[in-house]
Amino acid sequence: MKKVLIAGAGGFTGGFLAKECLRRGWQVWAGVRASTSRVFLDDERLKFIVFDFDDPASVRHTLCSALPEGEKWDYIIYNLGATKALSFREFSYVNHDILRNFTEALEGADMIPERFLYMSSLSVMGKGDERGYTPFSTADIPHPDTRYGASKLKAEMLLASGPMPYIIFRCTGIYGPHERDYLLMFKSIARGVDFSVGMRRQLLTFIYVEDLAVAVADALEKAPPSRTYIISEPKAYTQKEFRSLAAEALGRRFVLPLKAPLWVLKAVCAAGGLIGRMRNRPMTLNPDKYRIMKQRNWSADISDAARDFGFAPRTDLRQGCRKAVEWYRKAGWIK
Repeated sequence: MKKVLIAGAGGFTGGFLAKECLRRGWQVWAGVRASTSRVFLDDERLKFIVFDFDDPASVRHTLCSALPEGEKWDYIIYNLGATKALSFREFSYVNHDILRNFTEALEGADMIPERFLYMSSLSVMGKGDERGYTPFSTADIPHPDTRYGASKLKAEMLLASGPMPYIIFRCTGIYGPHERDYLLMFKSIARGVDFSVGMRRQLLTFIYVEDLAVAVADALEKAPPSRTYIISEPKAYTQKEFRSLAAEALGRRFVLPLKAPLWVLKAVCAAGGLIGRMRNRPMTLNPDKYRIMKQRNWSADISDAARDFGFAPRTDLRQGCRKAVEWYRKAGWIK
């Protein structure tokens, strides 16, 4: 029976990762902070480890205390990170420094696993081809244009320079039950309005969270170490296609599309950044988010993942929207 530790198990994807690992008969440890909500980590088979990720000495002590002496986890999934922050320094601390402390603790405790899977982001790639709309490929050289993307790339480089047998997942937009960012879009469409920005065509990609969890487990079992993969549904969608599929799932016959020029989004995000600094709390719309939202091409080449561990997402956007909306309504998040 394989032993797996999910560091950062309390995030949106954490519950689904734990569920898939348990489904495969693995022993699963959920690594969380003391303040982490466990509302979606309710399986009685889960073993919890409470980390103080800000204290390197405590992290090593916690790792050593979690298993009998001489034992270690076969697999570790590192799902910890920040998607918004007030500065690059904050992004770098959460997305790089804490990872460095964690991996150094594993090395010092002689607990390096068979595979260490790091959840990164497609944002490390930066701006793509917005003329020919060539899909992102793992052969492309990353050139992130956001603080978030730069911090994730910094973390990737840390793993690539060390002894950890890493696998890196550069994920596109993850959606499904429990997720809150796409929830805002579903709510807007449920009210009959779809907001978008930019006058040029935009290609969007998605990965349904359960398909992501299956891909993580498959990669841990089958993928060779020291590899990086792009994780996405193979098809790219326009905003119109997303609106149509979301409206279909919501049972909405007519949705009014409202499209704003990019300068409007830029002004709103700049204001969000200013308000965030005043409140000392990052806002959802900020200058970093503007660079992500203005990007026109998020199409992705997943052939490496298909070749190495049989990655083939089972849930297309139509099915995923239907499943997500069904859960949101049962939970009372959408009327």
